[in-house]
Amino acid sequence: MMLLRATPFRPPIGLNRCVSIPRNVMLQKRAYSEAVFKGKDAGTKEDKARVQEALSKKTEDIREHAKGFTDAATQENTPHSVASVDFGENYNLPHPLWRNEYIWRVKVTHKPTEGLSDRLALLTIKAIRFNFDWMSGWSTGKVTTDKALNRICFLESVAGVPGSVAAILRHLSSLRRMKRDHGWIHTLLEEAENERMHLLTYLKLKDPGLFFRSCVWLTQGIFFNFFFAAYLVNPTFCHRLVGYLEEEAVSTYTHILHELLQIDHGELKNWATLPAPDIAIDYWKMDPASTMRDVVAVTRADEAHHREVNHAFANLNPSDSNPYKPGH
Repeated sequence: MMLLRATPFRPPIGLNRCVSIPRNVMLQKRAYSEAVFKGKDAGTKEDKARVQEALSKKTEDIREHAKGFTDAATQENTPHSVASVDFGENYNLPHPLWRNEYIWRVKVTHKPTEGLSDRLALLTIKAIRFNFDWMSGWSTGKVTTDKALNRICFLESVAGVPGSVAAILRHLSSLRRMKRDHGWIHTLLEEAENERMHLLTYLKLKDPGLFFRSCVWLTQGIFFNFFFAAYLVNPTFCHRLVGYLEEEAVSTYTHILHELLQIDHGELKNWATLPAPDIAIDYWKMDPASTMRDVVAVTRADEAHHREVNHAFANLNPSDSNPYKPGH
């Protein structure tokens, strides 16, 4: 007679994945090595208890920070709702649909560096930005519509790389170790697709030439292999690097909104009345009367979200649970 083994009930993905985070969120080596206790021996039981308390407090901070993105979309304090999977023409993954009152409150922020790894990540991004500015002509002469589109398209062509690379490596790691990924893969893939949709949106205003496409090919080849190797060695460094990259993206879009998109005198003032492309209206479920100014605003909101997510991932151990639900 065949015996049926009872299988415990497992809630669907997203319902229990971000309920708790292990206590070892921060790097304990740094907590013990730095002068946290003003000269006391970090090896005593009392000091170890204080370290664990500090780590637990940091864990709660990360979880509370993620809560703003993982609340139900019907709650008033949620900055966005979630677009479900579209099984029509686009097959988009779940992604945030930002509320109008939130997209105009996004601010330029900077995460202070802590340790050599953070400083190296920031220096790497500064070097990348220098090349972005040079290749797009952003740092020389008057900013024109063509220069702005060059910078945006080049930035988005690179920004879509990290999420896909990290997702692939975590997927392969899960297969090799025959263990669960703890929910990171879906967030990383959603980020990669979101950046790709940014690129496809702005390409409706620009048809890149051979030189631009060649620069994208070269940069993508270099950055893909660099990020692939770096993620194998130090995932924390990579997520911090992406966090700093997204800080630069938020800064760029904020500059475009506040300095270049002024209706009366801005260099890109025509974007204030230029209708939004259909791809943007469909993807973000925007008002049909939306303009390119609205597209820039929702793009900036996406980048600010990626900034916070990657800085949060950098504060977690790679084996910790993902505090973000699908689409958040």
